[in-house]
Amino acid sequence: MSDQPDLRASFNPLIRPYLVLYVAMILCMTIVFAPLALIWVLGLGQWWARHYFDKLECVLGAEALRFRKGILFQVEKIVPLENIQDVTFIEGPLLRAFHLSVLKFETAGQSAGQAHNMQLVGIIDADVFRTQILAYREAARRRHASPAVHAGSAADVELLRAIDGKLQTIIELLRAPR
Repeated sequence: MSDQPDLRASFNPLIRPYLVLYVAMILCMTIVFAPLALIWVLGLGQWWARHYFDKLECVLGAEALRFRKGILFQVEKIVPLENIQDVTFIEGPLLRAFHLSVLKFETAGQSAGQAHNMQLVGIIDADVFRTQILAYREAARRRHASPAVHAGSAADVELLRAIDGKLQTIIELLRAPR
């Protein structure tokens, strides 16, 4: 197994007012939903953000990254570390105002419409967590690559010997004078 312990990410409590403000800004951008922004900011958004924050969970294990969020509809994503291609660190003006950042994941095997669909907002020390994810990914890749080097059945060894014999014959033919 692995000597790496599971790491649980901590989320910044400032994600709650950030989420309330972010949704309020989106509501204000539309004429139809602008009146709802006041209701959102003064009550409903506060409730939603508090419960959303309480349900956030992210655990980095030796083989996968598990992320859970949601209130009414809970979403849990498990991404095998070996499938993670890149982890992007994002900070914008609004995020910086709340001392937050976003970690965006690119994984192997995603279709064009699903690319960048996993985002972690508000992890405390996100840059350190990003480095840990990449280190765990490399350790998982090394663990999965090393057994293949040592594995080999007797049939595989015989096949490799036959191939080596054919290659030696080809080399002798190429060296022979014409």
